[in-house]
This record gives sequence, C-alpha cells and structure tokens, in this order.
Amino acid sequence: MSSPDGRGPVDETLLRSLTPGVLGILVRRGADFAAAEDAVQDALVEAVRVWPADPPRDPKGWLVTVAWRRFLDATRADAARRRREEVVEEPEPGPVPAVDDTLQLYFLCAHPSLTPSSAVALTLRAVGGLTTRQIAAAYLVPEATVAQRISRAKRTVSGVRFDQPGDVATVLRVLYLVFNEGYSGDVDLAAEAIRLTRQLAAAVDHPEVAGLLALMLLHHARRAGRTAPDGGLVPLAEQDRGRWDTALIAEGVAILQAALARDRLGEFQAQAAIAALHADAPTAEETDWVQVVEWYDELARLTDSPVVRLNRAVAVGEADGPRAGLAALAALDDSLPRHTAAAAYLHERDGDRATAARLYAEAAHKAPNLAERDHLTRQAARLNARPDR
Repeated sequence: MSSPDGRGPVDETLLRSLTPGVLGILVRRGADFAAAEDAVQDALVEAVRVWPADPPRDPKGWLVTVAWRRFLDATRADAARRRREEVVEEPEPGPVPAVDDTLQLYFLCAHPSLTPSSAVALTLRAVGGLTTRQIAAAYLVPEATVAQRISRAKRTVSGVRFDQPGDVATVLRVLYLVFNEGYSGDVDLAAEAIRLTRQLAAAVDHPEVAGLLALMLLHHARRAGRTAPDGGLVPLAEQDRGRWDTALIAEGVAILQAALARDRLGEFQAQAAIAALHADAPTAEETDWVQVVEWYDELARLTDSPVVRLNRAVAVGEADGPRAGLAALAALDDSLPRHTAAAAYLHERDGDRATAARLYAEAAHKAPNLAERDHLTRQAARLNARPDR
C-alpha cells in the first residue's frame, strides 16, 4: 500500500493487524460499532497519507487517537446525536489499554443473523482491515454491492452487546468461506484467511480453531503444484510434490497433532487429518487410502454431509477398487456437485473409457468455474482421442 503522494509504502500488514484492536478500543469507549468502524477506516486512510513522511512511535496509539477524534467529529456533526456530545469526552492521551478485543470482534462479525456473504465482508473489513474496494476486487463483484453488504451488516450488529458470548463454530465457518474463495484481486484471500485464523488461534484456545488453521496450512502448502504453466488445473494425483511447501506441511501437521491429542475431535480436525495423509505420501500411489476412508467415516459421522460422502466414495474407490467406489457413489443423489466428475473418474479407473468420456463431458457443462471446466473437457478429449487405450 503506497501513500497517495508516492513518498513510499506503508506497512499494510501492520495496519491490518492493528485494526481489530483499535476498533475494539473505540467500542469499549462507548462508540456504536458502525460509527466506530467508519472512524477506524478513516484513520487507516489517514495513516497511509501521513506515516511515510512522519511514522509514529506508537502506531496503535496513533490510530486510536485519530479514529476517536474522527468518531467525535462525526458524532458532533450529527444533529440527531447532539445530546450525546455532552457525555462524550476525549480521553487523556497516553498508552492504549492492552485488552485484546479481537475475539469479540470475530463473534460480532460472524453474528448468526448475518448472511454468509455479509459476515465474510464485515469480517474482512472490520477484523481484516481491508477496504471495500479490495474486498470487491477479491470477490469479483461491484464495489457498490460489497458496500451495501457491509452497511446492512453493520446496522444488524450495531445493537449487539460487545460482551455477549459468541459461537466459535460460526466464526470458523466464515473464515473457511474466506479461505475457499481463491486468489482474485490484489488481496490473496487464502493467505488472508490464514492470517486471521492465526490471530483467532492466539485469542482463543480451542482444538477446532487449531484444526482449521492446520487444514488451511496443509492445503495452502500444495498451492504451487495446483496449476500448470498454462494456468490449467493439476489434479492432486498428478501434482509435482517437490513444489509443495514442506515448512507449511510440517507446521500444519504439528498443529494438528497437538489438537488431536486433546481428544475433542471436530470436523476441521478430521479434514486436516485427511489433508495430512495426502501431504505425508511421497507419491499418489503411496497414499494410505484405508486411513483416508476411516477419516472420511469420522467426518461423515460429525457432519452427515452428502459432499463428505461423495469424497468418501472416491476414497473407497482408491482403497477397495473402483467398483466399490461406484457402489458407494450409487447410494448418493446424482445432483450433488461434482457427482458426475467423480463417476467419470471411477469409470475410467474401472476400464470403461467410453462411459468415462461421456461423463467427463457432462461434468464439464456443470463445472462451477472455468479452470475446472477446462480440466474436465481435456479429460473427455483425451479419452475420446484414444477410446481403445
């Protein structure tokens, strides 16, 4: 993030890491959440303008001071709140309190009354410190759409008491949604989700928070191997494992092992365990598919998710043979996302190339994104080019 006058970059990571603490302080001082969030955004913009030429000794204190003044200015300018001015006083300058309000902000931004898209947008803005433009670019939607989501979300949560207990599971689902969105725009949402989840893990001791962090790290470790030089999708079995980030894998496995040792299994820990088994295999052929199926059984017990059962069917096809996988797949609704693609893969493994080619082509028409559609189309073309081999 560069200053408007080109005097040099501002440490964007620092700004974003300070955002939840600054917002929490304003709310604790009595500011309405929506007004406080607006004031913090104004302070961040001011920091980008001022800091390159005059960096503060206490960045957090500087942001708190500027944001609080912006809040007071907005309050005094609002005729409907003129009476509030009499009881709002500017505090004496000095060190900011060490209270960490990050966790409460997560709970507030992932409030159950918000839609998933609104909760994600509000979390990225209020806790992540992203601008509306950055969020819009990341999600490939108009900036006005994101602004409306944030505005509605802020109105919804403004009346919620800041000290009410929140639901960790809801927060984790919001962060998981952020992680799965991809890498569009100038903000890497996967990396941002990891940063925010690390932040959450530092604020709350919960095995599922650790499980989600481990899952993100293990998936992110494979990122470099997921795409070919031409941008095409590379399936897990065909990825160059030498391109995987071994440091991230080691960190993810260590975090997962510590979480599992607490014997409070949750769905993110189970997903991370599956990812760890893939990461641990030197080659695709050496994957411990029997253990993968066992973990999918645990995951299905925890979630009763049809998508989990679909993935389990593919794993069964690897562990017990493609016909066993097709039998497991036959028990599921064929309208499930990626059901047709899974069937195509298992039929090819079973030697029925004609059926596999037809199903790959059918799956390509149902693909949720261009990269997946291109990959499935290439699979169909490959089999149609040499149907007898």
